Amino acid sequence: MVQKNKKSSRAPKINAPAAPKRRGRPRAYHPEVALGKALDLFRQGGFAATSLDDLSAATGMNRPSLYGAFGDKRELYIKSYQRYRDDARAATIDIFREEMPIRKRLARIYGVALDIYLSGSSGPRGCFTVMTAASEAVADPDIRAMVLEGLSQLDKAFASCFRRAKDNGELSASADPTALAQLASATIHTIAIRARAGIPRQELEAIVNGAIDVMLGK
Repeated sequence: MVQKNKKSSRAPKINAPAAPKRRGRPRAYHPEVALGKALDLFRQGGFAATSLDDLSAATGMNRPSLYGAFGDKRELYIKSYQRYRDDARAATIDIFREEMPIRKRLARIYGVALDIYLSGSSGPRGCFTVMTAASEAVADPDIRAMVLEGLSQLDKAFASCFRRAKDNGELSASADPTALAQLASATIHTIAIRARAGIPRQELEAIVNGAIDVMLGK
């Protein structure tokens, strides 16, 4: 007699579904590092010339990750500009606040500014405000408000310096702190443009020293 095979009582084996592929930001994602990379690109090429592919390659984040972390390209640009302003303020705030002769104060402020404007692995990048944000401000009211706020803050910071210098007898009684502050700010802007154009630091420092002499009446 032929014995029939018994059916197995074991349930058929079902392969577990494959785990979905991870999308979005990598595990090594660090917001401040990525923002710094984006800032470098925008300073070098401006808004229009910097593509999402450029930003993705520089930050190591794909497009969904960039959008998820920073919003669209415009929002990332604005966040980068704010980061630039915060960094510049942090680099100079103590110089504006500490007690020191006005000539020394101005020289130190311009020295830090030149450090910022001449930095860049592929060449001097100048000032974010002057070299790119001012152009975008023409059509974008939010960026325009940031630019105007930054200019106003710089003027006020310089005016405070000249006011103290006048009170300390370092300036003549007829000196106008507000007018001197605008001249000091204008000097910041001109060395930013010239730095981006490739003018050597030694020549930029000569411009700074001449401007300080004019401001201090010497």
